[in-house]
Amino acid sequence: MPPVWLALALGVAWRLGQWRPFNLSFGGDWIGLPGGLLVGAGLVLMLLAVVEMRKQRTTVIPHMEADRLVQSGIFKRTRNPIYLGDTLVLAGLILYWDVPIALPLIPVFVWILERRFILPEEKRLRRKFRQDFHRYTEKTRRWI
Repeated sequence: MPPVWLALALGVAWRLGQWRPFNLSFGGDWIGLPGGLLVGAGLVLMLLAVVEMRKQRTTVIPHMEADRLVQSGIFKRTRNPIYLGDTLVLAGLILYWDVPIALPLIPVFVWILERRFILPEEKRLRRKFRQDFHRYTEKTRRWI
């Protein structure tokens, strides 16, 4: 489940922040504001996605068969708003906790999301919704 992977990445970032290898820092208290904004934006994206999926009466749980191809609301802008939200939360907390050494966790986390969740989900959607999914992928990007 993606929340488990997010929790693991956050745990590693937090632990690196406690350990402080190389004594690196972003350089001041100002970094808390953009970090908090990223966390907030990530949570808003996730909420908008869940609300839209509930309206369409389809599952939000990865690896389950979707009843509908959701293309409205936030899904007009990104095909993966929940995963994008997870990534923003990770990036925001890395900034907020002032742990620059944890920044490489972000692309690793994105890679894990794509391989373990996004690609299999897209395969199921492509198989079930065929031409509709193809048109959707042409007009809406995977991330942003």
